[in-house]
Amino acid sequence: MTAYLIRRILYALPIVIGVNLLTFALFFVVNTPEDMARMHLGQKRVTEAAVQAWQAERGYDQPLLWNAAAEGWQMLTETLFFTKSLKLFAFDFGQSDSGRDIGYDISQRMWPSLALAIPILLIGLLVNITFALLLALFRGTALDTWGVVLCVGLLSISGLFYIIGGQVLIGKLLKLAPISGYDTGVQAWKFLILPVVVGVLGAIGSGTRWYRSLFLEEIGKDFVRTARAKGLSEMAILFRHVLRNALIPILTGLVVVLPTLFMGSLLLESFFGIPGLGSYTIDAIQRQDFAIVRAMVFLGTVLYILGLILTDLSYTIADPRVRLH
Repeated sequence: MTAYLIRRILYALPIVIGVNLLTFALFFVVNTPEDMARMHLGQKRVTEAAVQAWQAERGYDQPLLWNAAAEGWQMLTETLFFTKSLKLFAFDFGQSDSGRDIGYDISQRMWPSLALAIPILLIGLLVNITFALLLALFRGTALDTWGVVLCVGLLSISGLFYIIGGQVLIGKLLKLAPISGYDTGVQAWKFLILPVVVGVLGAIGSGTRWYRSLFLEEIGKDFVRTARAKGLSEMAILFRHVLRNALIPILTGLVVVLPTLFMGSLLLESFFGIPGLGSYTIDAIQRQDFAIVRAMVFLGTVLYILGLILTDLSYTIADPRVRLH
């Protein structure tokens, strides 16, 4: 197991390095610091002095890879590549272009993101699997047909419709929950009800169809026919055999998502005014705060790769026949 983990981490390193290099090239070679300054200042005829002052204030006035004016190790450390790119591997995100500590902002905003994402994941998983098992139990009947039609209909509707429709119906007309906003502590639950409902409802169509296809595939296998021959009921077959054998693909989708819960939901957080990492990223893009965007891209890459490693490890829990070497 230890050797496998080390090997997987070593495989992941080139991917993280490649993403880091690509991000560096996009922000500092294709889109130079001078271009960033002119976009951030937002002036058609900005002076060269203002551009240079903006770069110097944010540390963008250093050479890209090699500082010939420095001495010793500073020839490497006093460069944009070291200060803006390599430090990310130590999770040193530095300062945003507006002067805020990015690491502190992430540590504060991760909790609202998790408070929203975890209930959506758990409730959505329970609803989707239950609905999919129900359709698989009554496969080939009118209930199954209309259930699939409903899932396709839900899947075809834009996520913005659920958000705006939920705000109008539940928040404005029925007044069951606040339309937007957030509060700390126990009082946060009343602001999370509406986005959680919207998040779960928006994922029912795709989630149920996927789980239904997994269950139907398992139902057609030989072990199910053997279970029926032994006299087991359909309910027992579904829960004892079909659901258990479908755990590997379910875990594949679930464990990959777990680290990305940290990143938050871009749309839900923005529309419902939740101060999480999703809205943090959107606000940074709108403000053209390039330091935050770079940090979030790197963090998202690391979390996604971590999810892939956790997925491989979860296989041994779901199916003891799988062994990692």
